[in-house]
Amino acid sequence: MSSLRIMHVDDDDDIREVVSMSLALDPQIELKSCNSGTLALQEAAAWQPDLILMDVMMPLMDGPETLIRLRKQEPTAAIPVIFMTAKAQRHELEHFRSLGAAAVFAKPFDPLSLAESLRGCLAQLARPA
Repeated sequence: MSSLRIMHVDDDDDIREVVSMSLALDPQIELKSCNSGTLALQEAAAWQPDLILMDVMMPLMDGPETLIRLRKQEPTAAIPVIFMTAKAQRHELEHFRSLGAAAVFAKPFDPLSLAESLRGCLAQLARPA
């Protein structure tokens, strides 16, 4: 397994803690957590993660708006973003993908398989079309 830099963006302290503990099960993952879309915009440009795992519903700047702004910045335009949300109805999933989300993971999620799921998603993105 290769090392992987993942940025997790969620305003909920408990969710950030669960994701942190979950991804710590994979020693090849380096995690940076952000509690807002605004902070994520700043940190992603400087840190250059391989993947951003982001909540949809956050105050001030939600996940979709954060994704739109990430795509407008040269240093973050190509970073894959996976949304994590309890809002997983078909029309919402289609909307998130239309914004450029690489995938959408439903909450609640399985903490024991999160790292493997993220790696699998990245592997699919790396395959030629």
